Amino acid sequence: MKPVHRRHLPSLGALATFEVAAKHLSFTLAARELNITQGAISQQIRLLERALETDLFLRKHNALELTPAGVDLVAAVSDGLDAISAGVGLLRPGDPSQSVTISATDALAAFWLKPLIDSFRAHHPGTSFTVLASDEDAALSQHSGVDIALLCGNERFEIGDTLHLMYPEVAQPVCTPAYLAAHGPFPDPESLNQTNLLHLHERHWSSGAIQWHPLGWEEWFQAQGAVYRKAAFSLSTNKVTLLTEAALAGEGVMLGIHNLVRGHIQRGDLIFAHPAQITSGRSNFMKINPSSRQRPVVQRFVDHLLRDLRR
Repeated sequence: MKPVHRRHLPSLGALATFEVAAKHLSFTLAARELNITQGAISQQIRLLERALETDLFLRKHNALELTPAGVDLVAAVSDGLDAISAGVGLLRPGDPSQSVTISATDALAAFWLKPLIDSFRAHHPGTSFTVLASDEDAALSQHSGVDIALLCGNERFEIGDTLHLMYPEVAQPVCTPAYLAAHGPFPDPESLNQTNLLHLHERHWSSGAIQWHPLGWEEWFQAQGAVYRKAAFSLSTNKVTLLTEAALAGEGVMLGIHNLVRGHIQRGDLIFAHPAQITSGRSNFMKINPSSRQRPVVQRFVDHLLRDLRR
């Protein structure tokens, strides 16, 4: 794509429209998000392509694709709009429009959400967050003040603009490298019966916010065609955070849900103790409050979360 001098830049509105269209790869969805007509989106993109003297989209039957120039431009536009948003946030640190309220379970908030809040604030220091975390209070996700609710469920949710599928619930045995070196290896399920297994108590699964069939050691052994012998253990708790702390302290092997232990695995604090996984049939979803969708800070944080999930 040709270099463009700053004085010849297209309008900021056209670039922002292009970013939304590139994110959805759909003029229809972009129009819905921006609350304008599809024709207006198409016209703005055509004018932008004319100003830049290059095609940004490949228009196919019922589909759009970014051209190489479009791929380059959307990355630059996203970075530029993020920088502008951060600058405005610094000028208006007390602006309530720069705050985001999120509900989640305790473990999801601690192990997945909080690191992403930190990485977002590194580029948007003017953004403030309120995190309402609970494994018990299911009503939090329905609170009118919640912009984004992170949900776990097996219902037939209708995926769309305000609801995104995050990831399925998959669990696998994990422990510290030191624990595996001292007590492993664990080549088969029977060998895990001989070590200290940290338990997520059944109360976790029968609480007001969960109420689903457990995903624990008994289910894991059964999925491997093995018998769970329920040997003596050092800890059983209804809190995933407490269980994870025990595993990180080298007390035993826990059944870790992939996205909740991902950071610990990446840093090498935990490793997989056995290759067998188990799925619950449940998934995690991101529900966006319809009244919050038009707030740029909320949409940018949603995009931040979705980029992480795609990675």
